[in-house]
Amino acid sequence: MRPPCYVGDEATAAGFRLAGCDALVPVPGREREALDAARAQAPLVLLCAGTAARLPAAVLRAALAGSPPLAVLPDAHGAAPMPDIAARVTRTLGLEA
Repeated sequence: MRPPCYVGDEATAAGFRLAGCDALVPVPGREREALDAARAQAPLVLLCAGTAARLPAAVLRAALAGSPPLAVLPDAHGAAPMPDIAARVTRTLGLEA
């Protein structure tokens, strides 16, 4: 079985490689190709929030809904904020104040 694959920045990719994962560091502007390559080879894809922010929204939504499972991880450098899941759930349920 193949290991999970991380797609994101070089420093974090090095840590994931040390942990036994595959890792791809996309060239700016080629994030979609790196994500497609990771999805083709890995049973689980871990995507940096900074890289996810540079993908077209439709591509990211399709990847999140598709297979293999995809998880968006916080950006180690804090450059891209994580989505506020609690606020999204509150809005979806109509519980906003």
